[in-house]
Amino acid sequence: MIAELGQFALALALAASLALGVLPMLGSAIGGPTGARLMATDRPAALALMTLAILAFLALGTLFVDNDFSVSLVATHSNLDLPLHYRIAATWGSHEGSMLLWVLILSCWTGAVAMFSTSLPTLLRARILSTMGLIAVGFLLFLLFTSNPFERLVPPPPDGRDLNPLLQDAGMVFHPPLLYMGYVGLSVAFAFSIAGLIGGRFDAAWARWARPWTTVAWCFLTLGIALGSFWAYYELGWGGWWFWDPVENASFMPWLIATALIHSLSVAEKRGTFRSWTVLLAILGFSLSLLGTFLVRSGVLTSVHAFATDPARGVFILIFLAIVVGGSLLLFAWRAPTIGNGPGFAPVSRESLLLANNVLLVVAMAAVLLGTLYPLVLDTLELGKISVGPPYFDAVFFPLMAPALFLMGIAPLARWKKAELPALVTRLRWALAVAVLAALLLPFTVDGFRPMTSLGLMFVLWIIACVALAVHDMLRGADGRLSLRRARLHPSSVWGMHLAHLGVAAFVAGVTMVNSYENGRELRMELGQHVTLGGYDLRFVGLEPVRGPNYDATRGRFEIRRAGADGAPLRVLAPEKRVYRASAMAMTEAAIDRSLLRDVYVSMGERLDARTWVVRAHVKPFVNWIWLGCVLMAIGGMLAAADRRYWRRRVEREASVAAVQTA
Repeated sequence: MIAELGQFALALALAASLALGVLPMLGSAIGGPTGARLMATDRPAALALMTLAILAFLALGTLFVDNDFSVSLVATHSNLDLPLHYRIAATWGSHEGSMLLWVLILSCWTGAVAMFSTSLPTLLRARILSTMGLIAVGFLLFLLFTSNPFERLVPPPPDGRDLNPLLQDAGMVFHPPLLYMGYVGLSVAFAFSIAGLIGGRFDAAWARWARPWTTVAWCFLTLGIALGSFWAYYELGWGGWWFWDPVENASFMPWLIATALIHSLSVAEKRGTFRSWTVLLAILGFSLSLLGTFLVRSGVLTSVHAFATDPARGVFILIFLAIVVGGSLLLFAWRAPTIGNGPGFAPVSRESLLLANNVLLVVAMAAVLLGTLYPLVLDTLELGKISVGPPYFDAVFFPLMAPALFLMGIAPLARWKKAELPALVTRLRWALAVAVLAALLLPFTVDGFRPMTSLGLMFVLWIIACVALAVHDMLRGADGRLSLRRARLHPSSVWGMHLAHLGVAAFVAGVTMVNSYENGRELRMELGQHVTLGGYDLRFVGLEPVRGPNYDATRGRFEIRRAGADGAPLRVLAPEKRVYRASAMAMTEAAIDRSLLRDVYVSMGERLDARTWVVRAHVKPFVNWIWLGCVLMAIGGMLAAADRRYWRRRVEREASVAAVQTA
């Protein structure tokens, strides 16, 4: 009965999304009293869509919690021995469930826009919600006709096949929802752009309304990617944090464009320029989200993320992608002359520096897109199979990011419209000198000069020095004294920007240090044997069998001491080699001694005999700074989005509403 209720809720959600996609848009076109009544249906329809999507998702979650194996999805992805929290996570641990999660989050974004955008002009809000309703129509059709999560299985089996063991981890409970919040959140920026193109309005108010929604989506996407990287680091047993996997790239490309978009929106808000560029970035960002969905759900990729194998699903998504991207680009080409160019700016100005950074981010995205799609295109055309791996991405991506990091420090300190180059150089000369000198000397404190290490540290210190200089200027009064009270004079968006830039510095520091000084080996170790690695002594001291709720494991014991030290160990690590009973799938569970300055990482590979195992051991300096930097970026973004300028009602905003409604 619950499955049928969930199916019925999806059907009603489709009807609500059709009403939302058609009626308000029609009302905005015909105008007058009739048009006003049609546009007034936008909020009720959006809230109805959100409510019905929540009911459908709760129905599927209930089926998993109750282990109702009469539903095919539950029988395929759950098991009587599966712990409760993993049964809940199994709701989105499949193709059908993950697409239902997509619809749920899209409907929640739609409902949030309907509830928290009451100060938007009625005409603009109707077009925004109508655009999001049309997107929901496509995904609900996909769910109902190609990926029904409530399909019955007759006769039901006594037990299920179990959830993929790779997904039986706390990180995977939170990673997909966070990532989808970012993925799908870009639909709001896309809807703002489509509504602006239809209405021909792209002023500072439009950018101010769109900016916080885009920033919040960017924050979720940042956290989702970071959590996925962290999960891969400790769960896959390789000790790596990024592999340039096509599915990783599918989430990273929208992030690059979203990063460019939030900076472009800031220029559009402050100066009223970059209008066409901002609209194009919004279209491109959501298009890349749909492309990532196609890559993951069509079956063209083999990955832990890629659940689908039915080509019909891939064809449906590809057609939907073509309609959305093609239609939005045609609308852009048609309405671009109405956007206008905005005021000009000098070659040396904050606008020009942000534009240069935007271009670098877009080119970097194009390089990642080429490396991701080129092997797939060759394989599809039967022109051969090739593999594009880290050597290509490292050679292409990092040279593009180097100037972007340099410009990141300069842009917040440059003036709008026109900056005097001599004055800018004078202002930044000490920051650059300190960054270069310290970066050259720091590697000598470890093992001597390393060019790439010094280059990475230079960018880290450069960003920190520029942020410190900007904060110093913000806190300094007219009398030259520093006062923390002056912090309240600056909006939270400015403080959020600086915190996010410090997060980038922390991220680059982590990447630089772990790539330069990581020490890792794959060893053949017997019980009682010890090895020295990266200044630590690692001793294999024991093995014991472990029985988990749905797996059997062999747990090792490894003692860690400082190299050459005696006495009690610093830490005893207990990695496991698990075999899940339902699927007979073997999994490696790494053990990690974490600290802010380094990780000692141990995982068990293959068993060679009763006393001998293959062991992977790594000492990774500053690796946790990678994820710390991502968290700082997301907190900075949230602080920027919380700026009271974006959420409080203003007299001029109400006047703008009245002016647009009159027009």
